[in-house]
Amino acid sequence: MAVAPGTHAPPVFDLKSASLTLVTLVLRTTDLDDIGAELERRFGNAPQLFDRDPLVIDLSAVAGAVGSFDIEGLVGLLKRYKLLPLAVRGGNATQTEVALAAGLAEAPQDVAPQPPRPVVAAAPRTDMPAPAPAPAPVLEPRSATLIVDKPLRSGQQVYARGGDLVVMAAVNFGAEVIADGSIHVYGPLRGRAIAGAKGNADARIFSTCMEPQLVSIAGTYRTTDTALPADVLGKPAQVRLEDDTLVVEALKL
Repeated sequence: MAVAPGTHAPPVFDLKSASLTLVTLVLRTTDLDDIGAELERRFGNAPQLFDRDPLVIDLSAVAGAVGSFDIEGLVGLLKRYKLLPLAVRGGNATQTEVALAAGLAEAPQDVAPQPPRPVVAAAPRTDMPAPAPAPAPVLEPRSATLIVDKPLRSGQQVYARGGDLVVMAAVNFGAEVIADGSIHVYGPLRGRAIAGAKGNADARIFSTCMEPQLVSIAGTYRTTDTALPADVLGKPAQVRLEDDTLVVEALKL
C-alpha cells in the first residue's frame, strides 16, 4: 500500500535490549562419549525434562584443551535431550571460530558487579530541602508452586517447571515427580523424585513416608540398589545434597 507524501508510515519493527534466563552447560571435557554418558545418567530417566530450552555452552574450563572439538556433534547430542544450543562462551579462538561456523553465536561472559565507590563524608548543608525517601524495592514474583491433590499412578509424570512441587497424596511405584525446585510429598514416596532438575543444588526432597525407587538432586541420584537406613525407610525424611553426596535424614515432626 502506497503512503501519501507527508505522512509517516508505522514502524515495521523495533529493536530492544532483552535479558533472558538461559540454561548454561559448563563443560569439563571435550570427549563426546563422556558427555553423552553423563547426559544419559542425569537425564535418561526424565525424557520430558527439557522442552527446547535455550542453552549456552560454556567452554571456559576446556579452553586449554588440545586437539579438535566436535561442536556440531555436541549440538546434535544436546538436541536429543530437547536442549537448543544457541551460543558458546569462554572458549579459545579456534573453538569459538568452529562454533560460529556451526551456526552458534558468541555469548558474552557474565559481567561482574562494579565495586562500591568510597563514600566521602561532607558537612551537612542547611539550605537544601530534605531528600525524598527512597522508593521501596520491587521484588520479582517467585515461580508458582505446582500442587497435585491426587495420587500418582505408575507411568504418570508431573514436572514443576521453574518452581516447587507439592503432592498431597502418594507417589506410587513407577510414577515420577520432577521439579526445578524442591519436592514435597505428603504421603508415601514410592516412585522416582527428581528435584533441582536444572542444577539447583539447594533443592530438597521431603516425604512423610520415604521409600522411593530413585531420588535425585541436581543430577546426583540414588536408587533402591542402596537400601535406605532403617531410621528413614518408610518414615518422615528429607533428602538434601551435601558436597555432591545425597544425604537422607529423618524429619523430627
